[in-house]
Amino acid sequence: MQAMMEKRALELLENGTVDRVLGWSAGEFPYDMTPAVFETAEELKNNFVYNDFCGANLSKYLVKESRKGGKILVFLKPCDTYSFNQLIAEHRVLRENVYVIGIECYGKADVDKLKAMGIEGITGIRTENGEYTVMTVYGDKTVKAYEAMADRCLSCKSKKHVVYDELIGEEGEVIEDCDRFDMVKKLEAMTPDERFAFWRNELSRCIRCNACRNVCPACTCEQCVFDNPNSGISQKAAVTSFEENMFHIIRAFHVAGRCTDCGECSRVCPQNIPLHLLNRKFIKDMNEFYGDYQAGEDPEKKPPLGTYTLGDREA
Repeated sequence: MQAMMEKRALELLENGTVDRVLGWSAGEFPYDMTPAVFETAEELKNNFVYNDFCGANLSKYLVKESRKGGKILVFLKPCDTYSFNQLIAEHRVLRENVYVIGIECYGKADVDKLKAMGIEGITGIRTENGEYTVMTVYGDKTVKAYEAMADRCLSCKSKKHVVYDELIGEEGEVIEDCDRFDMVKKLEAMTPDERFAFWRNELSRCIRCNACRNVCPACTCEQCVFDNPNSGISQKAAVTSFEENMFHIIRAFHVAGRCTDCGECSRVCPQNIPLHLLNRKFIKDMNEFYGDYQAGEDPEKKPPLGTYTLGDREA
C-alpha cells in the first residue's frame, strides 16, 4: 500500500496537480507515526511512511493547510472522510484546495496492546492474512490482528469512504451492526452512583494536557473557551474534581451533533481515558430522539441540534 500511495503522490506533485502532500512520517519511535506535510519529491521519498501504526486522522490539519494557497493532497481512511465532510459542512476547510485520495483500511494496530503481550523493541509492522507480523530487535512476532487492533477499529462504523477524488485499494461497506454502543449501554444500565464512580475514576487521571481537544476534528474554534485567561482555568491542570468533570463534559457538549466518532480523543490520551464514550452517549441519544444521524455522512444534511421541527422531543 505504501508504495502505491507514494507513487501516486509523486505523480500528482510532478504534474502540478498538487503542491504538497499531507501524510505520515516516522516519529521518535518506529510505532509513533506522525502527521507530516511533504513539499518536495525528495522529502516524500525519504520520509513518507504508511503502515498499520498510521492511525492519526489527518482531516483536522486541513483547517490551516487548505488556506495556505495552492492545492494539497491528503490521504484519508474511511473514518477520516466523515470528519473531512463535517469540516466542509462547517466551512472550516476549503474543499477546492484539497485533493482527497481515499485509502482502504481494515483497522489499525494499538501499540499498547502489543506491549501488553510482552512484545518489546518494536521496529515495524506488516499485515497479512488477518495477522500482524511485528518486527522487533529480538526477531519477528506474529499475533492475530483482532487481538492487537485498536478498540475503535474493532467497533468501526464504516469501511466506506463518503468523499474522495480517487481511491487506492478496495472500497468497503457501512457496518450496520458494529456494536459501538455496547459499552454505552452498560453504563446506562448502572445506577447513577455507579456511573458517577466510573467517570470519577476515569477523569481523575486527567492531567489537562489538552491532547483530546487539540486532536479533535470538531474542536476548531480559533480560541477555545478553556484558553480564556479570565476563566480561571486557562492552561492549567485541574485543581478539583469539579474542574476535571467540567472540562470534559463541556467539551463533549460542544461537539454534540458534530462528533463523527473517529475516536481520536481516546487514541491520543496519555492517561488512556475512554473519552469517546461521552461522545457516543450523545450520538446514541440523538439517534433515539431524532432518528439515525451520522455526522459527516452528508455535508448538506442539517444536524439534529441545528434544526427545529414541531415534533422535536422536549424532555
